[in-house]
Amino acid sequence: MHHPRIAGPVACICLLALALLVPPPVRAQDAARTVTDSAGRRVEIPHKISRVLAAGPPASILLYTLTPEQMIGWIRTPRPSEMPFLLESVRGLPEYGRLTGRGGTANLESVLRFKPDLIIDSGSTNATYVSLASNVQEQTKIPYLLLDGRLESTPAVYRLLGELLGVPERAEKLARYAEETLGGLKSRVATIPEHERPRVYYGRGPNGLETGLAGSINMEVLDKVGATNVAATAGTGGITKVSIEQVLAWNPDVILALDPAFYRAVVADPVWVSVKAVRDKRTYLAPNLPYGWSDAPPGVNRLIGVRWLMSLLYPRQFPDDLRGVTRDFYKRFYHVDVTELQLDALLASATPAK
Repeated sequence: MHHPRIAGPVACICLLALALLVPPPVRAQDAARTVTDSAGRRVEIPHKISRVLAAGPPASILLYTLTPEQMIGWIRTPRPSEMPFLLESVRGLPEYGRLTGRGGTANLESVLRFKPDLIIDSGSTNATYVSLASNVQEQTKIPYLLLDGRLESTPAVYRLLGELLGVPERAEKLARYAEETLGGLKSRVATIPEHERPRVYYGRGPNGLETGLAGSINMEVLDKVGATNVAATAGTGGITKVSIEQVLAWNPDVILALDPAFYRAVVADPVWVSVKAVRDKRTYLAPNLPYGWSDAPPGVNRLIGVRWLMSLLYPRQFPDDLRGVTRDFYKRFYHVDVTELQLDALLASATPAK
């Protein structure tokens, strides 16, 4: 028997059921993208990213300088001395430890608890780090990008990350600063005769007997300013321990100290005073707030370090106002206006040890 009065409602119900079975169209802003990271890994990432976890210290600084609002925490909670050089809005972010490098402390459960849209790492792209990135990504199902941490790759890395995180204009400004800094250094170094380029020993640790070999990412600042790393004669690799006898044999023209304890002790130690750098009062402590200028970690923070070191080693070729350079860098990269007292403190540690 035909019931024309119920045909309309039944038809509507059927159409509604069909509509529920058909998935809604994927909006462009929600679609995943496939990107190739610095290690050549093809990684699918969400189009919209709001929460980013940095796997190690260099990546943490890279992320902070580019887009602090997308940070979800710190590798290590900033120390009280570092806080004034960072935005108030990020100082209290939680600590989750590090996934990569020496002394890794983060576990995958902790990573999942922070619910990042993306994990990034910056530094070496060798097989060890590729394997780690792929393993973490496989276990957490969170996309993981491995980015080249070498100084010359800084502009390209900023541009790539800026596009992915939705801040291309800010990334372009930082990329251009890096290009101009590194390009300007290269042209100035090219004018300096070989005999005027110093032989430098980079002393890490409280006793100064830890340094970087040839090819170490920690030694890039020396390479960029045309200085000779005396420890390069000990071979290639990363950070290594050396003996005082080796340093005495190298007899460097300049000592660059990373640890304040070593910087203070080196001029009074009867063994070290025979080194040419100590005799000539050419021992310097790299500023380290909020991050080291020459290393510790080897990230984009070194862009100010190469300019500072040029002013120390070649004042004639680098007559720029270092206070102005520092003030500008901290505003651009760390988002803070440094005071005159803060500038005094930063640059005082860069004077020769007495």
